[in-house]
Amino acid sequence: MTDYKEILEKEIDELKSKVSVSTLPEEMRRKVDKDIVSLERSIALGSYDEKYEKVSKYIYWVLKIPWEAETKDTLDIVRTKEIFEKHHYGMLDVKNRFLEYVSVLKLRSQNEEMAKDFRAPILLLVGLVGTGKTTFATSLSEALGRELVRIPFGGMGSAEELRGNSRLILGSEPGRVIKGICEAGVRNPVILLDEIDRGSTEANKDIMGVLVELLDPKQNHAFRDNFIDYPVDLSHAIFLATANNTTAIATAVLDRMEKISMPSYTDHEKIVIAQKYILPGLLKDAGLTPQQFIIEDDVWGVVTRPLGFDAGIRTLGRTLEGAVRKAARIIVEKGYPEIIITLENKNIFLPQY
Repeated sequence: MTDYKEILEKEIDELKSKVSVSTLPEEMRRKVDKDIVSLERSIALGSYDEKYEKVSKYIYWVLKIPWEAETKDTLDIVRTKEIFEKHHYGMLDVKNRFLEYVSVLKLRSQNEEMAKDFRAPILLLVGLVGTGKTTFATSLSEALGRELVRIPFGGMGSAEELRGNSRLILGSEPGRVIKGICEAGVRNPVILLDEIDRGSTEANKDIMGVLVELLDPKQNHAFRDNFIDYPVDLSHAIFLATANNTTAIATAVLDRMEKISMPSYTDHEKIVIAQKYILPGLLKDAGLTPQQFIIEDDVWGVVTRPLGFDAGIRTLGRTLEGAVRKAARIIVEKGYPEIIITLENKNIFLPQY
């Protein structure tokens, strides 16, 4: 027992050392120091197992929070345009809105007074599945040089998933927001609130309440996670949200965002996206060259519209992935130098519904 006590005392010394060299708000530092003193008393009295686990876990998360660390924005409009053009075909109105977004950020950063008070509009991308909503957040984070934190709301069962549980509850941890910035390592990432209309119906009201706090600039400078139980400044983060529709989104949340409708892709746009963006990556992953896998022009209409109209490109991606896999197998098994998909042999490579 004495050996175990000595081990704990050594680990507490290590915790104290980490806290002493960390960047913490002074009030939080006093709070942590008080927890450590209380823990030392418990060990002196011989009661320490559960308390040590709780306190050490709490301090672990407190030290992991980027209280002040930030990335510096890259506000180059030419580079931004190149990145959005590289990742997105068509969608001209949406891309223009993001270019305007970055332009305003650049002008505000050049104004000394405005630069002190970071403000960025919150965009809500609304559109059908597969229309590229999520990838716009990826492009923005790449253009700005910011880390990307994605918080999926699909199936979210309670607001505690966002805000965490009290640290007094055994096994509790911070919510997804604090975990996200901890993983990013900075307090100013691009935070993607993905599919905010798809949380649990029963928990929707509470989830929307947390969203109001996250998206309101008068509140998000002091976001309070239940586990951390101390205000964390999220006002320097950029928030983007996506949804399939706005029916389940509270009016108070909608009022804090600018809605951007994502148009559906035309057949022509989907073919270009497939040829320029999707297929090259699939071929590379499969170890094939473009010369080994060819789809004749008159087959593309069947590839993009196997069952009628489809707004997005996810089904198209899965269809091409299956065709590439089948071609790879034939090339390996039969030693064919190339595969050419025609109207006559398309049933071998494309799904039959």
